[in-house]
Amino acid sequence: MMDYKKILVVVDPTSDIQPALSRAVELAKGSQATITAFLSIFDLSYEMTSILSSQEREAMRLGVVNQRKAWLADLIAPFAVQGIEIEQQVLWHNRPYESIIKFTQEGNFDLIVKSTHQHDKLKAVIFTPTDWHLLRKSPVPVLLVKDKEWHHNGNILCAVNVACEDEAHLTLNSKIIEYANALARQFNANVHLVNGYPGTPVNLAIELPDFDARTYNETIRMQHEQRVNYLANEYGLPTTNCHVKEGLPEDVIPEIAEDLNVALVVLGTVGRTGLSAALIGNTAEHVIDSINCDLLAIKPDGYKSPVG
Repeated sequence: MMDYKKILVVVDPTSDIQPALSRAVELAKGSQATITAFLSIFDLSYEMTSILSSQEREAMRLGVVNQRKAWLADLIAPFAVQGIEIEQQVLWHNRPYESIIKFTQEGNFDLIVKSTHQHDKLKAVIFTPTDWHLLRKSPVPVLLVKDKEWHHNGNILCAVNVACEDEAHLTLNSKIIEYANALARQFNANVHLVNGYPGTPVNLAIELPDFDARTYNETIRMQHEQRVNYLANEYGLPTTNCHVKEGLPEDVIPEIAEDLNVALVVLGTVGRTGLSAALIGNTAEHVIDSINCDLLAIKPDGYKSPVG
């Protein structure tokens, strides 16, 4: 169940417009959650200057941090007028994602909210390394925000995995839908489920002359539809809100998200590390570049971050 009491907003140091902060305020209004605006800064030139003593370097770092604190105070001042208190934290750290995760763990935050950049001309998303690391390693849900309003009576799309019936996947599906339902109640939105299923393996059709690809495909589709419909029934969602389509999740999810003009995609993400992470990546990482809406990434129960 989504019960966020402490929201950490990762501030974009390159912009005076902060969609993530605005989104966090919307969320907090309905949940009485507290908000902390967090900024991690680092400038290598201050570290490399060998002619300065360590005290002088420390003084320069402090000067930069204080400048940023003043800038951040100006940024959150308009919200104070609305009666919304936002704490602030500025840290000097050479790896932003590590400082974010460490601060999240130490402060027992329930949710990280961060903007993803959009390039004005092409509206293409620039997916930063920090976003990738947060999706993979954050111990709490991560909401990546784009500059698109959440309208009342809008749509929320849950990407569920019904190919595996192991306990971990079933629990993660439940968690995804529960988070979506909680947000749907708060924003008077409609929850939809999406699932991509694999097509017929080409080698089967080649190696087995009597193989009936159409029947095989139909069987797989029906199996996936039944499982998605079962999930919908379990959470009181109409089966008309179930969308099962042949294809890879990273292709199917953006397609359905666009068709429904959704405000938010909710999906689960496994915290792969090392070589498998570099080679395979997560569905979330493929999807975020192809959707024009927010993305909420949720970890399985019991996930331990490798950072901190």
